Amino acid sequence: MPISPARALLAGAAAALLDERRQLTVDELNDLAALPEINVPALAALAHEVRLAWCGPEVEVEGILSAKTGGCPEDCHFCSQSARFESPVKATPLLDPAEVIAAAEETAALGASEFCIVLAIRGPDERILNSILAMVPLVHDRTGLNVAVSAGILDRDQAFRLAEAGVHRYNHNLETARSFFTNIVSSHTWEERFDTCRLVREAGMELCCGALLGMGESENQRVELLMQLRDVGPAEVPLNFLNPRPGTPLADRPLVEPLEAIRWIALFRLALPSVILRYAGGREVTLRELQAMGMTSGINALIVGNYLTTLGRSPDQDLQMLDDLRMPVGVLSKVI
Repeated sequence: MPISPARALLAGAAAALLDERRQLTVDELNDLAALPEINVPALAALAHEVRLAWCGPEVEVEGILSAKTGGCPEDCHFCSQSARFESPVKATPLLDPAEVIAAAEETAALGASEFCIVLAIRGPDERILNSILAMVPLVHDRTGLNVAVSAGILDRDQAFRLAEAGVHRYNHNLETARSFFTNIVSSHTWEERFDTCRLVREAGMELCCGALLGMGESENQRVELLMQLRDVGPAEVPLNFLNPRPGTPLADRPLVEPLEAIRWIALFRLALPSVILRYAGGREVTLRELQAMGMTSGINALIVGNYLTTLGRSPDQDLQMLDDLRMPVGVLSKVI
């Protein structure tokens, strides 16, 4: 009996990633993105196998803290922290070090290995940068956690000073494909984001660079984004799904369908076999009862607890899910 086109595509991808240990081409990824919905579980199973082969069985757990919430001058259309939109999120001052350390200690108690300090700003001025530089070693020394930071666009000097202070990873998301970016942001350019990502790696920090799906981008643009993520070489890719926020220009966008989300989790793993692929914002409302399936579709890290302006589910639920799946919690770095 002749093999079906779908099975042939999946077999070819398996041979490339598991036998030849090579990355898939853009044409191969576009073909996999076009597979019928009935083949998504098989695509997910392959992605799980690739994750185990390239990264191992461990799952990295991270907590994040919004240390400076709201009042951001940028106009990212998905973000309720922008000062340009009528959002329920109000601007608050930078938390003091004691509050940040207390949140980090709660994260460490969950068995996490990573703690990310997030600030809603275009980029740090000297006062804010000095505050971050003081916080990072305090958090690490008190908790033993690796400390990550997300503070917007950096220049070269800022990137190197953060690295010298002990920042383990710096988060700066591309969010979406270059060809779609101007539909989502006008107050800064895609190139500015790309340049910050390049500086992060040049300074010696691990790069955390993520995506947000469901903003109206096409499937081809999602594959374009995957190629652009390859170009910046992240250690970690947080995968977010749009959770439309009141008052933002994307407030009326529909949620990504659960099985579509599984397809794209799998495709991110197949396109980026060695990265730490992290469950991030929007997974609860998007995947609903399929969250465990996402963990067997290529994910090997997750944020536990709440996000920046939206609620996650309880950490105990996520830790129970990992235990049920027999997925050990561990510390991960990008496979070289």
